[in-house]
Amino acid sequence: MRQYPIDYGLVLSAVLFAIGMAGVFVRRNVIFVLLCIEIMLNAAGLAFVLGGARWGQADGQVMFIFILAMAAAEVSVGLALIMRMFHRFKSLDTNEIARMKG
Repeated sequence: MRQYPIDYGLVLSAVLFAIGMAGVFVRRNVIFVLLCIEIMLNAAGLAFVLGGARWGQADGQVMFIFILAMAAAEVSVGLALIMRMFHRFKSLDTNEIARMKG
């Protein structure tokens, strides 16, 4: 089995984080924004796991478990808020909802 340098994993993590950040800034649908935040959290978790593997510690994996728990909480609260917004505004477009509030 071939071992790849840690740089490849960090580049992958940075690319995933950049894709997630671009999605948060570009997308207007709240569900897609939440998905992009999940991508960013997974990229940060990957970086933690790579750092832990680099120094031979389990700290990175422990941090990834905390990130997964936080992501699960974010999804449950976020989906509840999305359902409430859709019930009230009949739309999930952030620009349209901002116009309706004003």
